[in-house]
Amino acid sequence: MRSASSVRVGVVQASSVLMDLEQSVDKACRLIGEAAQSGAQLIVFPEAFLSGYPRALAFGTAVGIRRPEGRKDWGRYWRSAVSIPSSQMDRLSAAISQANAYVVMGIIERADHGSQGTLYGTTVYFGPGGEVLGKHRKLKPTASERLIWGEGDGSTLTVIDSPYGKIGGLICWENYMPLARAAMYEKGVSIYVTPTADARDTWQATLQHIACEGRCFVISSIQYMTKEMYPTDLACYQDLEDEPMELCRGGSAIIDPLGRYIEGPLYHEEGILYADLDLTQIEESRFDFDSTGHYARPDVFTLLVDEQPKKSVKF
Repeated sequence: MRSASSVRVGVVQASSVLMDLEQSVDKACRLIGEAAQSGAQLIVFPEAFLSGYPRALAFGTAVGIRRPEGRKDWGRYWRSAVSIPSSQMDRLSAAISQANAYVVMGIIERADHGSQGTLYGTTVYFGPGGEVLGKHRKLKPTASERLIWGEGDGSTLTVIDSPYGKIGGLICWENYMPLARAAMYEKGVSIYVTPTADARDTWQATLQHIACEGRCFVISSIQYMTKEMYPTDLACYQDLEDEPMELCRGGSAIIDPLGRYIEGPLYHEEGILYADLDLTQIEESRFDFDSTGHYARPDVFTLLVDEQPKKSVKF
């Protein structure tokens, strides 16, 4: 049960320092401090902020082909990923503790078992003391993401408690999975975060739909990226030759529980969106629609969610 009637949110739209973990952490810490100076109590970062969404890179692949230069770039990408725990996570936690804010951070996570060769697109939830409250691994990487990221399982369908209500959400096109959304609504999310890499107009319609369907605030954060932000010594840098200078225009936004824009979408620049959310709007919005209450039909529809962690070898 929430104990506050409002919360100030800061939504970061910025690029990571692609494939450079230390500099990406430095930038994240600066942005957390900047948002905290503006009074943000909840700070949301884009998908894959640590250490990058490698848009337009093919890693030397075609069907049936993996080229040596692609493996070289892949190794560089793997080394820029984040382990939990790690010294980089400790640095991030220290900055969050100083900011005294909840932080939702998109990372590329190294596997914590086996050979540690697999990477995951992950959202990490931090408390205001810098503690890790939970994480969510993307259930279904989209299109070519399937080449570089593994699939999460149901054990990380994370929702955290806060004085502002329950905070949780899904990553990018997971939000096109109706059953995954249903699971989030049933967990009682009132502030729904959607870190993404989708800068298209249709994504904005998705944000408004989720707000109306879940009767929740929707916070969407995306990176702003240009070709100038890429390291020029990538082995497969030629993948970018035919791409426009602006690789991702942004589109971060804050939506209220009736699907109306509070701030954004922000396009064509880095920046931080701020808004003071009136949390009493959540109950008011559910007067005529509650997807897990009076608009549910458990006599007709049921959903089974398996939240057990899955391992290929059991001892």
